[in-house]
Amino acid sequence: MKLYIITGCCGSGKSTMKDALAALLDNNKFACIDSDEVGLNWWDYKGTERESKYKDDTMAKAVEMADGKDLIFVSCINPQDYMSTQEIPECVDSTEFIVLCPADEEIVKRLKARPAERGFTSDEIIEPHVGFNRWFRKNKGKFSMFIDNTELGVNETAKMIQKFIER
Repeated sequence: MKLYIITGCCGSGKSTMKDALAALLDNNKFACIDSDEVGLNWWDYKGTERESKYKDDTMAKAVEMADGKDLIFVSCINPQDYMSTQEIPECVDSTEFIVLCPADEEIVKRLKARPAERGFTSDEIIEPHVGFNRWFRKNKGKFSMFIDNTELGVNETAKMIQKFIER
């Protein structure tokens, strides 16, 4: 199984891209799964002796849901954590990171536009996500694919990723 991880900070467009790719890619070959869809809740792990297993369990569940297809997995995964501490299911032959990284100002705009129940209600809450976005930009040459999607539409970005995945 090939694993394509679409990552970036909150507000970068990951879930939107998952939906667009699910409509473009052959669903007999590819499974597009958002980490939010696997049915696990971070708060069930936080503060417990199994807190460090959340990422591993989420990945394992997504691989199970993919049912042997190549997996396009959408998550805020930090590639450093993935490489150093993540338990990778044995069936994963290769991993490619696709980073969505719009301008910081765009991240702020997108997060402030979200409904209050999503929790992005102050600059103090938004700033760490902007910092994560800056980290991606600073390390852009380390990823299989890096997309500044500030000015790109959803379809244009999805077609770029589709071309990369189907190469």
